[in-house]
Amino acid sequence: MADTEYALEARGIGKRFGEFWAVNNVDLKVRRGAIHALIGPNGAGKTTCFNLLTKTLQPSTGKIILDGEDISRLRTSDVAKKGMVRSFQISATFTDLTALQNVRVALQSSHGSAWRFWSPISSIYKLNERAEDLLEQVGLADARDMKAAELSYGKKRALEIATTLALEPKVMLLDEPTAGMGHEDIEPITELIRKVSRDRTIVIVEHNLSVVSTLSDRITVLQAGQVLMEGNYAEVSSDERVIAAYLGGVDDAA
Repeated sequence: MADTEYALEARGIGKRFGEFWAVNNVDLKVRRGAIHALIGPNGAGKTTCFNLLTKTLQPSTGKIILDGEDISRLRTSDVAKKGMVRSFQISATFTDLTALQNVRVALQSSHGSAWRFWSPISSIYKLNERAEDLLEQVGLADARDMKAAELSYGKKRALEIATTLALEPKVMLLDEPTAGMGHEDIEPITELIRKVSRDRTIVIVEHNLSVVSTLSDRITVLQAGQVLMEGNYAEVSSDERVIAAYLGGVDDAA
């Protein structure tokens, strides 16, 4: 690991679709061990920027640096092996598998045994202890034998975080972790994110500014595909440009 205070950096990244720049010359520095939020009004380019950072999209310009290494041209799977893993806005679990089985599948992947069909079934049972530990960490110990489809929406998101943790990420990128949740689910997920952040770096895209204010150490505000400002929540929430951007809004294009 490179000796740097930043776990993740974007240097002048941009993404062009035809003649339209969804993201244009964005610089971002995410401190190691911090929770860094990307926010902005609809159409600001948050989703595109997030997809560039996670390598779901390839940048048209600029570089993405993970632990001092240029990962700009690597595939998502290769980036995951280097310790950066994303979760999705829509819960990505196997609905017909139990919570334990979902986490075990992720563990199989991280241990390089996902496709060893010739191995005896007993070989995956050794992963149960670690899977149960991860379920305990996210508050799902009592739901180990429930199918994912039977879980509440908030618990599905907790299960998704457990499967992400199974990949042993150093950097986690969370896409709208509280999207679609009722108030009763938001606080537990917020507390869970804070808990799992203790020994890793987290980048979140989040519309709920109450969640952002509670969790974030640093916030980058995007507008029209560019950085409008960066600061802590007190600085961002009182900035006249940010207030104008949110009150004025634009059509959602990214």
